Amino acid sequence: MRIARVLAAAVLLMSSAALAAVPPKAHGVRHRTHHAAAHRVVRPRTAKARPVRPLPKPSVQALAVPQPKPPAIRHVFVIVLENEDYATIFGPDTPSPYLGHVLPAMGALATNYYATGHASLSNYLTMISGQPPSPATIGDCSRYTEFAPTAPLTPQGIAVGNGCVYPASVKTLPDQLEAAHFTWRGYMEDMGNDAGREASACARPQIGGDGVLRATATDGYAYRHDPFIYFHAIVDRPACAANVVRLERLTEDLKSAAATPNFSFITPSVCNDGHDQPCADGRPGGLVTADAWLKLWVPRILASPAFRQDGLLIVTFDEASRDVTACCNEPTGPNVKAPGRYGPGGGRIGAVLLSPVIKPGTVIDAPINHYGFLRSVEDIFGLPHLGYAADPALNTFVPATP
Repeated sequence: MRIARVLAAAVLLMSSAALAAVPPKAHGVRHRTHHAAAHRVVRPRTAKARPVRPLPKPSVQALAVPQPKPPAIRHVFVIVLENEDYATIFGPDTPSPYLGHVLPAMGALATNYYATGHASLSNYLTMISGQPPSPATIGDCSRYTEFAPTAPLTPQGIAVGNGCVYPASVKTLPDQLEAAHFTWRGYMEDMGNDAGREASACARPQIGGDGVLRATATDGYAYRHDPFIYFHAIVDRPACAANVVRLERLTEDLKSAAATPNFSFITPSVCNDGHDQPCADGRPGGLVTADAWLKLWVPRILASPAFRQDGLLIVTFDEASRDVTACCNEPTGPNVKAPGRYGPGGGRIGAVLLSPVIKPGTVIDAPINHYGFLRSVEDIFGLPHLGYAADPALNTFVPATP
């Protein structure tokens, strides 16, 4: 508009100047004589003034200034919380007003986002591999056992059988990212706090060992909330110890865009993710404690150079508390008939998306689930689709992030 106003002023000024420079039309004065009065001077007739037509007003058209295209998303942050229904999280009386009201107003709220199973672990695995539940993962892998195939991988790459640690032939989002020269990291809060219990990087039990870590007052790391340790494609390589690290590492990585991974998967402790209530350290836990944790970490992410440059933050949950509904024609096989144990899915949980390219207050009503989450991330980075994320009918977050 500023350009249009400048052009209008310039045109008007030029029109006025041109008008002043045009001389009026000369009217010749004729002297008439008569034979009888050859020497009489005849006064000239007064010329009638011709009406002056007003010059047309200059037409000024505002120049269409092309808007810069939003930058492509190149840094995706994911925070996964625990076990709550949509109505409790985002309802008017939510115990987590920062998550339920403040953050959606800053970005987008996916109102029909669904988990894919019960209990926790199967959802985490789906989010990074597109694999459906097995009987063992529905039970949170209380024993850390090998996945035992009973048939070859399906054409979609689905492992058929039962168990916890998938063979190296089952690929994951980290495998895809590395192949495309992108970086990734899993940030696990409290991992390694108790050095006698678990390592401080890529912490996992021995094959066949106890898959359950019970929270203490100083250590709330849980194997079942760390999806990366359930794939031989990750744990058999040095990349696991280098990339599945303590949450404290995120503070250092956020200092520059170059140091920030393209994909960051963030798992709070079982107290800060809202799972435990009350917590082993005496805090209330649940959504109240999760909300306080988000107030600490979300501003750090939003202030980071990577987020400001081309970032997307997604905050969601692994599963609902009581809801076992599903969306998006979620498959029910081949390893279990009911991914939600007592129903077809993991229930409605919702998700919040924040990005410099998302208009505040956006509402996404399209149904999306954890398979759609994976497909969204793959689409953002231009990757092929894994497992059940290959379903072309799945809705994704991508339309909200141009």
